[in-house]
Amino acid sequence: MTVFLRSWALPLIIPDEGRNAEVAREMKETGAWLVPTYNGLPYLDKPAFYFKTVALSLAVFGDNEFAARLPSALFACALLALTGFVARREFGARTAVFAVLVTTTLPLFILQARIVIFDIALALFVCLSIFAGYLAETVEGPARRRWYWLGAAAAGVATLVKGPVGFLVPLLVLAVFHVVERRWDSLRRLLHPVHFLIVFAVVLPWFFGVTAHHPDFPEYGLVEESFKRFTTKQFRRTAPPYYYLLVLPATFLPWSLLLPAAGLAALRRWNTLPRLSRLCIVWSFTVVVFFSLSQSKLPGYILSVTVPFGILVAQLMERAFQQPEGTAAAMIRAAARFLALFTGTLAIIVAAGLVYLSTHPDLLPKPYRVLGADLEPFVPQLPFVLALLVSTAGILGYALRRRNVGGCAAGFALFPMLLLILGGGIFQEVFESRSAKRMAAQIGRIPEGTDLAFLDCFPTGLPFYLGKTGTLITRDGGELTSNYVIYALKRQAAWPPQAIPLGGFDDWIAARTRPVYLVFRANSRDIVDRLAAERGATVIPLRREFFGILLPPRRGS
Repeated sequence: MTVFLRSWALPLIIPDEGRNAEVAREMKETGAWLVPTYNGLPYLDKPAFYFKTVALSLAVFGDNEFAARLPSALFACALLALTGFVARREFGARTAVFAVLVTTTLPLFILQARIVIFDIALALFVCLSIFAGYLAETVEGPARRRWYWLGAAAAGVATLVKGPVGFLVPLLVLAVFHVVERRWDSLRRLLHPVHFLIVFAVVLPWFFGVTAHHPDFPEYGLVEESFKRFTTKQFRRTAPPYYYLLVLPATFLPWSLLLPAAGLAALRRWNTLPRLSRLCIVWSFTVVVFFSLSQSKLPGYILSVTVPFGILVAQLMERAFQQPEGTAAAMIRAAARFLALFTGTLAIIVAAGLVYLSTHPDLLPKPYRVLGADLEPFVPQLPFVLALLVSTAGILGYALRRRNVGGCAAGFALFPMLLLILGGGIFQEVFESRSAKRMAAQIGRIPEGTDLAFLDCFPTGLPFYLGKTGTLITRDGGELTSNYVIYALKRQAAWPPQAIPLGGFDDWIAARTRPVYLVFRANSRDIVDRLAAERGATVIPLRREFFGILLPPRRGS
């Protein structure tokens, strides 16, 4: 439910969703399955695998938000099935149900499963590779080899999703686990040359195929996109080393409230923990430390941690159900008590705010902003937020009064689900404020035979909604939010026709023999006003500080 609910109702947000959906749309239109394009330019920031899945979905269901997001949702479902399979195999059916419940209600998992982005697909194959490597050491003979081969193949596919991190993370997690466990034979088997050959067999055909078309790709893919992303700040996604110590508790709420007490308890009884539990702890720690050391940081980088976290919490819940008055149950009730107090306090604050706003309506027109959107459209959603908080506090309060562990767990699980259901209007406003969909509606259908152009700007996602690529007039191609485009244009003496140097705009527009619909920002207004006066055209304000104008050809062209 958390994976699919309202996934069709929200517009694509910028920059990632709009860009990734457009790359897939162009792949579908052109059939360029090996080298993706973005606005007609080669887009080699990421491998083509994920784009292919989205392109196939668009071909079946049309160019819309549901089709663009469907592959992420299906990858998420497959990841939940994998989590349930491993948890059931190791701990039984009830723990498996708990593991799936916890994982699917983690805010980070919900978000990544519902947007057009690579991380959920990467997490699926990374987790499959790690679990296969773990299961290989629980059997012997041919079965062990098959599990290892499956893990190596999964690591190869993960590499096709998002580059070298796809095999580095599983390799690092399993290697650290075997070192911690002092299982040197297992470490030797993990590092068997055959496993690396399988990874290469999956990855190298794609790698050599792209290199044949773009000889600069090895340097870009291995040095610029991978090594420098980890070691330098040039990708502008830097954050302090403690970044994930803040991100993980926030994006794993409310289940992360169990983390401090449960973590300390697990460390105290480390030697008596099941082997899979120890793997899950090592896995979580290794991934968080690995990406904390990276100069480039985003919340989605630690998405794979949602799976071991879900399994660990599921075991805590299982112990609580077996011993309702034991330590595990006490931990759950303590966390539930905190959440009930927190949501109850917020409910009082929101209720007071609603009463205050109802008696002071003059406050609403003021330009308050939240998450880049005007506050005024959020105000009608406050009753839904209040209902969410009251519902959560009520469920948890009732469960605590009855000392019911199951009710506490239900309160934890319902919180993000109620947020999706009751907070739909808020999400709608946030997504609308960060999408090009309304801008596309303002532009409408561009007349047949009219070229589309972007002057020193590129509203990400607009080509997807218009179903049309355009010519980019640019300084360096940075408007496309593609590191490869910037990298390639710097090294090309002659730019491709889809990209025009900013200094050549006057000559380019003067040479057009067909009408041009031009999208631009306020900083180009003087240039465009002159063209509008010359050609009798009208500038139209668009959303997000953009403008549009339909320029007829110059007289005599």
